[in-house]
Amino acid sequence: MDRLKRKDYEELLEPMQVELVAMARWVAATGQRLLVLFEGRDTAGKGGAIKAVAENLNPRQCRITALSKPSEEEAGQWYFQRYVPHLPGKGQIALFDRSWYNRAGVEKVMGFATPDQVDAFLEAAPRFEKMLVDDGILLFKY
Repeated sequence: MDRLKRKDYEELLEPMQVELVAMARWVAATGQRLLVLFEGRDTAGKGGAIKAVAENLNPRQCRITALSKPSEEEAGQWYFQRYVPHLPGKGQIALFDRSWYNRAGVEKVMGFATPDQVDAFLEAAPRFEKMLVDDGILLFKY
């Protein structure tokens, strides 16, 4: 497989960046709330993808959230509670470098979540996401 030359990559990327900036202007002008979840294992390219999305956007409109391991207090809260403060407001874009899916992936594999917690998460996650979408948040998962 031939590697894409940097110049060719940048030429292909430019029109997509123009569209992304136009989308961000639309989000701001219409008051939309846009939430993008980037999921994947370490070294899967999440960081590069997030950087490519965010680098041409206004940081006052677009923020990146990468939550660390839950604190002792957060571990005793409703699982989704720690994500709620980071949801986008009117005219904002929120990019999550990993998300609540950590419960079913990393936390399960690392032994941070019990099988019952993972089962409860798998049942609750679609309902939580439906509440977000029903409230008008545009949710995209990659």
